[in-house]
Amino acid sequence: MIYTVTFNPSLDYSIRINDFAFGGLNRIGEEAIRVGGKGVNVSIVLNSLGVDNTALGFIAGFTGKHIESEMQRLGCTTQFTELPEGFSRINVKLDKASEPQTEMNGQGPSVSGEECKQFIGRMERKIKAGDCLILSGSIPRSMPRDMYEKILEVIDMEKVLVIVDTNSDLLRRTLPYHPFLIKPNLIKLGEIFGRSLTDYDDIVGCAMHLQEEGARNVLVSMGADGAILVTENGQVFSSPAPKADDLSQELVDVNGAGDAMVAGFLAGYLERHSMVDGFAKGLAAGSATVYTSGLADKQQINLVAQRK
Repeated sequence: MIYTVTFNPSLDYSIRINDFAFGGLNRIGEEAIRVGGKGVNVSIVLNSLGVDNTALGFIAGFTGKHIESEMQRLGCTTQFTELPEGFSRINVKLDKASEPQTEMNGQGPSVSGEECKQFIGRMERKIKAGDCLILSGSIPRSMPRDMYEKILEVIDMEKVLVIVDTNSDLLRRTLPYHPFLIKPNLIKLGEIFGRSLTDYDDIVGCAMHLQEEGARNVLVSMGADGAILVTENGQVFSSPAPKADDLSQELVDVNGAGDAMVAGFLAGYLERHSMVDGFAKGLAAGSATVYTSGLADKQQINLVAQRK
């Protein structure tokens, strides 16, 4: 069984406007409401690729109910823990022509220490040898910073494939548990080492340093520059981002591309337990997502994957 965990599921309200002014009336040109959160995105893309998985985490209030019902409508299996108070966060993503996207993320519900303890207990009982666990996204301020570590402590790391994709500090704290794969993007990798990374050898060297700290395999996503994979047996793969002629020729939406890459990698890897297949499918899923509105589906991913 594959489990995806996200502690910050969200409703993402994306709007596009031509102009914006504080204190005045702003008319929206385009808008869309989608469910989001890194683990939610991974779960949706995995499901689209035909890989059964179960989404775990916390939800609350009317937004939480909508997140769960929308995921189920898309065919995903969910086993969220519903909190008694608050509501799952709403994130606003504002796009204005020729300017970087502006994001405003909600706080989300408060999670008590007892609820965290109960969640860890459920994970200990639920996850068995041969399962795969994907830990994605940030941890709410109300939860302990070592929540991921507490989860990994109750799992047989030698018999469970663990993939971690989170911010720099949380990611590094999981390394002593030897996760199967970590997926920092280039910015997060640079934050870990306190410098901007542009040189290929420097990027590979930093990835190998994270292996020395405990990561088995390191997949570095680099946006339009593609990705680099450093495997535990010393192989290094790199490729620019592929593209299919049948998709948009312009970037449409970068949100969720890294999550799609994680899902694509796992789907490709599980087919023949091949890192090469995982790398190729991950690249295709991430690239297809930036050239489509929302998360790429199986057909769109295959269009990119099959491009010669």
